[in-house]
Amino acid sequence: MNSIVKWYLDVSLILRIFVGLCLGAAIGLAAPGCTGIAILGTLFVGALKAVAPVLVFVLVLNALANARQGLGSKFKTVTALYLVGTFFAACTAVAGSFLFPVTIKLDLAGATNTPPGGLGEILTTLGKNMVDNPIHAIASANYVGILFWAIVFGVCLKKFAKPSTLEFMHDLADMVSDAVRFVIQLAPFGIFGLMFSVVAENGLAVFIDYGKLLLLLVGAMLTVVLIVYPLMLAFFLRSNPYPLVFQCLRGSGITAFFTRSSAANIPVNMALCERLGLNKAFYSVSIPLGATINMGGAAVTITVMTLAVAHTLGVQLSPVTTVILSFLSTLGACGASGVAGGSLLLIPMACSLFGIVNDIAMQAVAVGFVIGVVQDSVETAINSSSDVMFTACAEVVDRRKAYQEGKTYESGAPE
Repeated sequence: MNSIVKWYLDVSLILRIFVGLCLGAAIGLAAPGCTGIAILGTLFVGALKAVAPVLVFVLVLNALANARQGLGSKFKTVTALYLVGTFFAACTAVAGSFLFPVTIKLDLAGATNTPPGGLGEILTTLGKNMVDNPIHAIASANYVGILFWAIVFGVCLKKFAKPSTLEFMHDLADMVSDAVRFVIQLAPFGIFGLMFSVVAENGLAVFIDYGKLLLLLVGAMLTVVLIVYPLMLAFFLRSNPYPLVFQCLRGSGITAFFTRSSAANIPVNMALCERLGLNKAFYSVSIPLGATINMGGAAVTITVMTLAVAHTLGVQLSPVTTVILSFLSTLGACGASGVAGGSLLLIPMACSLFGIVNDIAMQAVAVGFVIGVVQDSVETAINSSSDVMFTACAEVVDRRKAYQEGKTYESGAPE
């Protein structure tokens, strides 16, 4: 058994996932009645959903409790990069939707989920989620509440905890991270089950229907990660950003594409940050923070889907309303983190800006779930890989400032 496990682990994770994907699709076409296979996908998604909230809470709590002084300026920089990047992603989606307007069929059955109704409601909801009972926040995967209480408890632990307590927190964080790595190693079986389920239910038509909409979504996301984000990085790094961009896409984006969970991809991102030579005290907090508020891919989804509905209905769009939509998509994307289909459920909220009734907007949500097998994977890859890009950029900016002031730096410079 040990030799089989060793052989399995020695094979590239990406290759194993690709094999699982192809086998799932093939069996889904040839024998759609083998419904028992779908349980593998259900178990995999369930494991990710179960461990991800605990991972975020423990990692942020441990990082803040053990953090050294002098990280404030970097957090301001990386937070600004996260939010500005998400807003620019929404603006890119607006531009793409006007250059390549897409309409969709609005005759699908409405979804049963109830999305937030407007800007005031989403602000209220975010506020309530922040002060949610911390145990309930972890149990319900409320990442806004998880992050809020992890920060509060982490700051308090840093002030009052004994060295032995801090060491225990460090061990606890290592334990949870290792548990997530174990789940990710089982991803090929989960992908096998998920792909079988999707193909068995929808056939290959799931990859053909709504092709134009999917191309627009993926095209906008690729524009963001290959053009918009590199321009932002070049402005701050004052050098060619593409080596960093491609390294983040290889080291983080590919894994996130298949796991479809920014939170579950946190250990992958932290390992990549370590290879880049970043400050662990910094990236141990900035990476979980990015998994919560750095949501450029989600902003693209909300914006493109909303404008597709508007184009279908012939709604007149003004420059002012599209700018407001970009802000609204940014805010909604930050609040959608960690929720399965979270960005899709914010579409009706954005549609309300144009007076589109909820019944019609929810039909767009149903369309989103049809193409979600690709859309959500690309969205997660963009979100997760850019967490490392912006974390590295913030550290370079802080490092340059330190050198200009004649100070020294502990960790090695990012490559």
